[in-house]
Amino acid sequence: MTTELTIAVLGGDARYLEMIRSLQCSANASVFAVGFEQISQSFTGGIQRELEDLDPQSLNAVILPIPGVGPDGQIETVFSDKNIQLTESWMDRLPRDCVIFTGITNDYLTDLCKKRNLRLVSLFDRDDVAIYNSIPTAEGAIMTAIKHTDFTIHGSKVVVLGFGRVGMSVASKFDALGADVHVGSIHDADIARISEMGMHAFFLEILPEVVKDSDILINTIPALVVKKAIIEQLPTQTLIIDLASKPGGVDFHYAKKRGIQAIHALSLPGIVAPKTAGNILSVVIKQILTNS
Repeated sequence: MTTELTIAVLGGDARYLEMIRSLQCSANASVFAVGFEQISQSFTGGIQRELEDLDPQSLNAVILPIPGVGPDGQIETVFSDKNIQLTESWMDRLPRDCVIFTGITNDYLTDLCKKRNLRLVSLFDRDDVAIYNSIPTAEGAIMTAIKHTDFTIHGSKVVVLGFGRVGMSVASKFDALGADVHVGSIHDADIARISEMGMHAFFLEILPEVVKDSDILINTIPALVVKKAIIEQLPTQTLIIDLASKPGGVDFHYAKKRGIQAIHALSLPGIVAPKTAGNILSVVIKQILTNS
């Protein structure tokens, strides 16, 4: 950043505490935190303000919570009991070069920005954020596996579905712990790479056979993959960990019916490593603003 920037952070969870501190440490950035009055200002490092006390015209960037905003502009405030709403009138006062950051977006937010020709950055749609976040996600999957099993990961059969940005990190971390890792994909290139990395590769069409003696089944595919036919083949002691975003890729109802423990482990970076997750967001946001 070559010129001083003014940034407003509107709401957020524990990840945002580290993000605010990191952004504030930049000598040429002033960070205003809205919706954090339950946290001391010395802890966040940001300048705490009420939304109505901010001057939107002075802002270079607005950072919204990971879930974005509600269908009517409502903003999630973990560290505040006050209602904060992103309104059209408030957005109208933003300068046209202001960048709007959010974890995920929806029609309301997309339309607000589009009508005003404001740049909207959906952080969780970016490859760099997803790859960085795959590290705490993989560690969170390991934590979940240890917590909910009575056997070691070393020597256990772990089946990972999907070899994308998250699946690759998850598979390699479990492999490093000595698990017998089997990774399923539909792509020829993935099968080749999985094999090159020394793990067992298989096409998803033979998934029913692969899972028959599995100890842990981890899904990273955001589609219903672990269906009734797959769950019927699982040993009852198998642990299912679904890392896919809502609604997930597992038939949780049927897993429960069979007595199989299935956990939808969402937002692991913010749960197991909020400091790291917040720093990831800060690094990416700084890069984007520097290049704007």
